[in-house]
Amino acid sequence: MAGKARKKTKQNDILSHEEPQMATAKTVSEDYGKELYDLQQLLEIARSLCSTLDYSRLVESILYTCMGQMRVLGAGIFVLDNMETDNYVLGTNYIGMDLDSEIEYVIPHNHPVIEVLNEKERVFFVEDIKNALPNESLEEIYSLKPSLVLPLFQRNSINGILLLSERMDLGNGTAYNDYDIKQILAIASLANIAINNAMLFERSSTDMMTHLKMKYYFFNILGEKLELALSQNVPVAVIMFDIDHFKNFNDTYGHACGDYVLISVSKIIRSNVRQQDMASRYGGEEFTVMLPNTLKEDAMAVAERIREIIEETDFVYEGQHMRVTISGGVSVYDKDLNPVQETKELVEQADKALYVSKNNGRNRITFADSEIIASAMTNCA
Repeated sequence: MAGKARKKTKQNDILSHEEPQMATAKTVSEDYGKELYDLQQLLEIARSLCSTLDYSRLVESILYTCMGQMRVLGAGIFVLDNMETDNYVLGTNYIGMDLDSEIEYVIPHNHPVIEVLNEKERVFFVEDIKNALPNESLEEIYSLKPSLVLPLFQRNSINGILLLSERMDLGNGTAYNDYDIKQILAIASLANIAINNAMLFERSSTDMMTHLKMKYYFFNILGEKLELALSQNVPVAVIMFDIDHFKNFNDTYGHACGDYVLISVSKIIRSNVRQQDMASRYGGEEFTVMLPNTLKEDAMAVAERIREIIEETDFVYEGQHMRVTISGGVSVYDKDLNPVQETKELVEQADKALYVSKNNGRNRITFADSEIIASAMTNCA
């Protein structure tokens, strides 16, 4: 009996010795499993971010990815606006953050915080920034109540600033551990590459003077929208504008004045269309605007509003007050009234309506009705 007791005790000693080893092996296995899963997630994130060059869709995808992976309630990105100001602008690039209407969410490119953030491969807690800049209010960042601030680098300069807001407590607390930091840095790196690619595409498809889309890009997107309209039986409208007597500005005041008029008119057009609309510089002093899912009455209202604002604007160039007017033409794809199949036809209809506006005294908007459409189709034939 004693021998059996000693044997049982020895077996218990062996089992008690093996249990911690088995637990350790299980923990290591779980850690490797989590790392493998996270690597697969990063691959999926990379595929997702590289699948679009549409800037607004890309930013939205980045924000939702960061929120999901880091368990935060909101996220935002200040992006470098080097087409106009070289400042970092939040704009509409945020989700789940409460903005203060009294604050302009723009960080100058020479702000001291940019120098503080100019350190690769690290993240910043708000306290890090406050300690580095004790005399700076920096409400552009602090009012958003971020838990983490990450600079996004392109080569050796900051391309954007990613902010992650309050973290959710899912039972593991809200603190970031070293592994979390490693993960968000990897995601930020992927996001930065995608943003840079989208920005390069944005610049290549944008007229640098007016900051409107170029003609070829306009036709590509209009083709997609028209295809969607055909399949879903929804309307899509096109407006074509032309600055009246534009040559007079160049001849009277010089080409720099003509550029000023082009830029000013472009700003008015851009600021009076929706985010889902698209304005382009069609060529010279001509502009086009695409309005998805928009009927005749609404399209005419948009065109007329832009025409009125331009007519009422006091254009001042080198002390000279100038009156600027535009003429416009509007066409609308409609399954029953205007079942046009090609983008070129739809634009030519708007162009024909514009031609009628010019012939009828300028500074007016004309809709491409059945008579104008028939005339345009006859001319095309």
